[in-house]
Amino acid sequence: MKAIILYDTRSVGGSTDRFVDALGSSLAETGAYVEKGKCKATADYSFVQDFDVVIMGAPVYYMIVSSELLGALIQSNLKRYLRRKKVALFLACGSPEPMAYMMYLPQLKLHLVRNKILAEKVFAPHELSDEQAIDEFVTNITQEYKKALKTRNNSLKWTKEAQELLAQIPPFFRNRIRIAAEEYAEEMGYREITANVIDEAKAELE
Repeated sequence: MKAIILYDTRSVGGSTDRFVDALGSSLAETGAYVEKGKCKATADYSFVQDFDVVIMGAPVYYMIVSSELLGALIQSNLKRYLRRKKVALFLACGSPEPMAYMMYLPQLKLHLVRNKILAEKVFAPHELSDEQAIDEFVTNITQEYKKALKTRNNSLKWTKEAQELLAQIPPFFRNRIRIAAEEYAEEMGYREITANVIDEAKAELE
């Protein structure tokens, strides 16, 4: 699994930064390849297409999710490259948990209605440094990702022609095309990946 953590925080080296580092380390211990990136509202997010899972989160300030993350979902091309991606969500919030799930997580989920959300968690301030809470979140992500992958593998078949076409693609680009083809076929309801499906998926990446 290739995962990227996209996050925002107003502080540098604070509790959210330390939490993201711990989250990345816990994911890496499961065998995942992990990168992290701090959000900017107007950045280019085309690199997101290289990842299997996108983990997004931020602190809540004055009842609003930190602005650069929300801004990226509204102003940048992030939503375009999140299409068909599996995501996980976290918030750092001192409010009571029911309020956070009712008022704050929907601020992110509103922009992710077509995405498969593997896991979501509101972390109270003391949980940001709680290894058990972080590991449980990672376990939920990896378990749900494996379930989704198993379902996809059981339902999709690659034709010989499609396999040969994939083998002709340069190695540095091949995994991106494979993932795009499988995600595209899954969304479109195809049971078989043909050369035409690969072409359609490639066209959407351009």
